[in-house]
Amino acid sequence: MLERYGHGGDLRTAEEAFGMPADGFADFSSNMNPLGPPASVKEVLVRYAESIGRYPDPAVRGLRRKLAELHGIGEQAVVVGNGAAELIDLVVRALQPKLTVLTVPCFDEYGDAVRKIGGETMEIRLSAAHIFDLEPAADRLCELAAPGVLFMLGSPNNPTGRLAKPELLLRLVDRGADVVVDEAFMDFVPCEAEFSLVREAARHERLFVIRSMTKFYSIPGIRLGYIVGMPKPLSRLRALQVQWSVNSLAQEIGEAVLAEEEFAGRTLAWLGRERASLTAALEAHGFGVVPSSANYLLCRIPESAGLSASMLQLQMGKQGVLIRDASRFPGLDHTYIRVAVKLREQNERLLSALESCIRPSGGEGEA
Repeated sequence: MLERYGHGGDLRTAEEAFGMPADGFADFSSNMNPLGPPASVKEVLVRYAESIGRYPDPAVRGLRRKLAELHGIGEQAVVVGNGAAELIDLVVRALQPKLTVLTVPCFDEYGDAVRKIGGETMEIRLSAAHIFDLEPAADRLCELAAPGVLFMLGSPNNPTGRLAKPELLLRLVDRGADVVVDEAFMDFVPCEAEFSLVREAARHERLFVIRSMTKFYSIPGIRLGYIVGMPKPLSRLRALQVQWSVNSLAQEIGEAVLAEEEFAGRTLAWLGRERASLTAALEAHGFGVVPSSANYLLCRIPESAGLSASMLQLQMGKQGVLIRDASRFPGLDHTYIRVAVKLREQNERLLSALESCIRPSGGEGEA
C-alpha cells in the first residue's frame, strides 16, 4: 500500500515496495506542478547558507506582507503555517466545533483533525451521478448550518477537482456556521477571482480560507501554506501555533516565488492543454473521468479491466508508474484512482502503462 502514511508521493515506500530507486518512478500519485520549482527557488538556495545561522522571523512578516498585497487584504488577516496540514489542525483546535460536516469524497486530514480533538463528524455523500458537484447537496448543507457547526470543504476539492460556488459557502456562513475552505489548488484555476473566497474571509468572522504554496510552485519539501480570516479569530490560531513553525528557508522561498508571474502564466497554459489531452486519452481507454478544475483527475476504472484500484496500483508500480488508490478517500469505492496531470512525455508513459494493465489479459494472476 503506497498510502501507508495517508498521502501520495511517498517515494520511500515505493522504493521498498518495488525495489526501484526513487528517481526511476513517474509519480502520478502526488499533484505537483511539473514545470517547477521556478528559477528563483534555486537562487534562494544558493544564498541561503549566509543566513542559516539566524533564527527565522517568528511573525513571518515579510511573506505575510507580500501575501496581503497579493490579495488586497490586511496583514493581520494572514497566518502562515508549516504547510496546509498544520493550518487544518490549528483551525479545528481553535474553533472546537460541536459538529463538523464533511462532504465526501474529500481530503482525509479534515476528519483526522477533528478526531484528534475528540470531535464528531457527519459525512454528506456527494453523488457520482452528479459528478460530485456540491450543488445537489445544497439544501441539506443549509439545513445543517448553525452556530457550533463547522463545514470543511475543498475548492477545488481533493480528489474530485470540483469547484464550489462561493454563493453556497457564504449562505452557510450567513446561517451562523463556521466554514473552512481549503483552496490548496486554487492557484491552478484561471478564473480564480470568480471562485476564491480569500477576500471574503478577511471580512467574515466565521469564514476561513486555507491556501498551499507547495503544489503550484512544486516545493513539497518546504512545507508552506497560509490561512486567511479576520484578525480576532486568527489570534486564537496564533496562540496555538508552535513558535518558529515556518523556517527561514521556507519564508525566503515563499517571498521569491510570489514574484514569478511568467512561471504562473506558463503553468496555466500547460495545464489547460495537458489536462484536456489526458482526459480525452483516458476516456478513449474506457476510464470515466470526473471533470476537474485542478491539476489531477479522478478516474473510474473500466469494468472490463477486472481490476480494483489497489490491484491496478500494484501493476502500475511494477512498471515504475505510481498512481493514487482513491478508494482510500472517504466516499469512494475500489473502482477509483487519481492521477496527476504532468508533461506530455510523462503522460504518455502513464497511458502506456495503463493500457498494458487493462488489456483483457492485464488482470490475470492478480488477487
